[in-house]
Amino acid sequence: MQRVRFSSQQAPVHKLGNPQMTLSPKFRLAVVQSSLANPSPELELSLREEPLIPSLPDDVALNCLLRIPVQSHSSCRAVCKRWHMLLGNKERFFTNKKQFGLKDPWLFVFAYHKCTGKIQCQVLDLKHFSWHTIPTMPCRDRVYPHGFRCVSIPRDGTLYVCGGMVSDVDCPLDLVLKYEMHKNRWSVKNRMITARSFFASGVIDGMIYIAGGNSTDLHELDSAEVLDPLNGSWRPIANMGTNMASYDAAVLNEKLLVTEGWLWPFYVSPRGQVYDPRTNKWENMAVGLREGWTGSSVVVYGHLFVVSELERMKLKVYEPETDSWEAIEGSPLPEQICKPFAVSSCDSHIYVVGRNLLVVVGHISRLKPKESCKEKWNFGVRWHVINAPEYLSDLTPSSSHLLFA
Repeated sequence: MQRVRFSSQQAPVHKLGNPQMTLSPKFRLAVVQSSLANPSPELELSLREEPLIPSLPDDVALNCLLRIPVQSHSSCRAVCKRWHMLLGNKERFFTNKKQFGLKDPWLFVFAYHKCTGKIQCQVLDLKHFSWHTIPTMPCRDRVYPHGFRCVSIPRDGTLYVCGGMVSDVDCPLDLVLKYEMHKNRWSVKNRMITARSFFASGVIDGMIYIAGGNSTDLHELDSAEVLDPLNGSWRPIANMGTNMASYDAAVLNEKLLVTEGWLWPFYVSPRGQVYDPRTNKWENMAVGLREGWTGSSVVVYGHLFVVSELERMKLKVYEPETDSWEAIEGSPLPEQICKPFAVSSCDSHIYVVGRNLLVVVGHISRLKPKESCKEKWNFGVRWHVINAPEYLSDLTPSSSHLLFA
């Protein structure tokens, strides 16, 4: 097991940039900006006469500067006015990175303080292993940490926070917020058709699907809806056919899988539904799939994996041919990870964030099929631990998502 260690001393908190937000009028904030961070066309034109790096063409120099870690920007801005203009404005910096095709992975963790319950978003730069903060969500109500759902579109660098519940009040929300990584800004979007909390969500073909959850009268919902991010409009889709709040959800083979999960005491078997957007129809989830779904899920290599909260927190994979789950080769979650934890994935990696924002990265490898079953892939996992700095020790994750910027 490989470790990446941080100092136990108080580490600095890095900010991704200017905490400007694009908000509705009732939330509007005054922001004072530097003239160098937002130069006039005349100033920008005059500064272009200075080379970014002497003896290098500007396009080559820019390609070099765009690889500077964010935590080093504050010191690098002092080199010259052009460096200040590039590195002092994160929208300009990340827009240039996008144009050059440079995208790095960032792990966004929504967490809450164990004493105050206040929600904040901490961001881990997975390339340089440094933590950062982003602006606070523009929500006038104090939201219960587990009630809302966050949906990410990783390659676009965007997050959508939907619904939720006001803390200490059984009042679901229809609020929708959007965070754009390259702008480092939140904006308020069109509200959902139905206010709901503890619901399912997923992205299929760039469309955001929402289903089930709890309503304003505390009854479970069977309604569902979809958001088109391009025009910002919501529309209803077919009802689920059963009233259900969601424990977990996943998108597999272009279908939305929704499970209510096992609840104590185990009086009845959990329910599960599967939605196909091509037919706009729901169907019951296979028995083995819903009964073995005992943790948080991710999809890797086109297979559904679950980091089980039972079974010694082993990682297991669903086999649709036999409607069964199998533990994959490798050790369970490292013992340092404490529940509750949040799970996300990208490519062949699984990211598990536990209490105190300790992160473990699981590399999933595909193993050669056994001779007895040549068409069936086997999987193995290898875990790496990333210790968090001490100032995050009072935080508990509620969800995590990976974005590229």
